[in-house]
Amino acid sequence: MNAERVLFELKPHVPLTDAKMSLHLAMFAVEGLFGRAQVRLDARYELSQSHHHITVDTGTSVGTHLVRVFTSLLQREFGDESFRVRRLPKTSHQPLQRTVPV
Repeated sequence: MNAERVLFELKPHVPLTDAKMSLHLAMFAVEGLFGRAQVRLDARYELSQSHHHITVDTGTSVGTHLVRVFTSLLQREFGDESFRVRRLPKTSHQPLQRTVPV
């Protein structure tokens, strides 16, 4: 992936809190590859309740792997048609907050 961000647009029937828990589970899985400290440093995402979407920073290897695992978990839990994934153009970026599970 060359995009620096990936947007997950969730259908209204997908609970945002459940999707967030799936993202945290994906972070735990990625810790197995990179270690807890590296995930804490590099994993960045933003949750928008008003737009019902999650944006993940893929500017690092941690972010790229996080998106892959998260996509797979969403597919298994909610189905292929329950969300849409798209890469955001690099010009539309504002800094993401560093939010990782504690």
